[in-house]
Amino acid sequence: MAKYRIAWLPGDGVGIDVMNAARIILDKIGLDAEYIHGDIGWEIWRNEANPLPDRTIKLLNETDCALFGAITSKPKQEAEAELVPKLQGKGYIYSSPIVRLRQEFNLRTNLRPCRAYPGNPLNYRDDIDIVVFRENTEDLYSGVEFHPVPDDVRRVLRASHKKMLRFDSTPNEDMAMSLRILTRQGCRNIIRDAFEYCQKYGYKSVTVVEKPNVIRETSGLMVRETRKIAKEYSGIELREANIDAMCMWLVKNPQTYSVLVTSNLFGDIVSDLCAQLVGGLGFACSGNIGDNYAVFEPTHGSAPKYAGMNKVNPIAMLLSVKMMLDWLNEGDKAKTVENAVADVIKEGEIRTYDMGGSSSTIDMANAVAAKLNKR
Repeated sequence: MAKYRIAWLPGDGVGIDVMNAARIILDKIGLDAEYIHGDIGWEIWRNEANPLPDRTIKLLNETDCALFGAITSKPKQEAEAELVPKLQGKGYIYSSPIVRLRQEFNLRTNLRPCRAYPGNPLNYRDDIDIVVFRENTEDLYSGVEFHPVPDDVRRVLRASHKKMLRFDSTPNEDMAMSLRILTRQGCRNIIRDAFEYCQKYGYKSVTVVEKPNVIRETSGLMVRETRKIAKEYSGIELREANIDAMCMWLVKNPQTYSVLVTSNLFGDIVSDLCAQLVGGLGFACSGNIGDNYAVFEPTHGSAPKYAGMNKVNPIAMLLSVKMMLDWLNEGDKAKTVENAVADVIKEGEIRTYDMGGSSSTIDMANAVAAKLNKR
């Protein structure tokens, strides 16, 4: 019996291609694991009106962790229009399966390392090493939204907050509302995760990225809780930045930042910015991590126009494999994979189209696998 059972979730488009690349690396390092396929994504939605069926949830409950490729997502009307005819017009609403996974399994921490590997022609600078901690289950992604806004919701808000009065003349159908919900525990969890990581891996500072000067209650809660927890980590500098200024400073002086911690939406924004500083989404790995389960994925989309072409850069996926190995306490294997990826990037002989080359997805995976042979 294998030591690990790993849910294998290719999803859509190039997710399938990069998962094939991941399998080359996992087989080469000899991880003692069983990989069990799970259905997820757009084709499942089209045929079943559910992009994350119950059988896949059951699979995840029976495995140690999951490796995930990519999914296609489309707006509400387009999603309904692409259902098979027998499912159309029955009120089915598409919702992101990865967001549901994060909430269903309380994968509260989205971990996004953004490191510039020497030799990457896409590096903004070669000395960037930033790790983003993004709260993964709350904020505007909680899914508490209204359109049109119900009368009873408006009535309660009007009675509770005088600033709602300015919208009195706006009809319900002309108003949409999304609630930004942050909990104290949610804030404390992600903040502590960031400080613990900083301490474990020798980073010098944690920067909390919010907007408390305008979004006073929710961003204010995150900043206040960060200040409290920072007192427990005397050797780590606490820095504070507004999200807009943070984006500017990351473009100006990215090398001065190490660990960033923030809420869900701001984390989504700033982590993509950081990813571009070190080569773009082809290098952007991530982990969705909870207390008892984790899902690892590249952060790029399904890129339907490249599906099946064996063209896209698999490095984000290979680094996600590295993160999965770390989470499984296979640290030596994780470091071996990362070093092999770094060697291939540094040599520059194998480069996918985004790096200015013509190598394929599998060419890159095979080049990394060849380096593993020498270790």
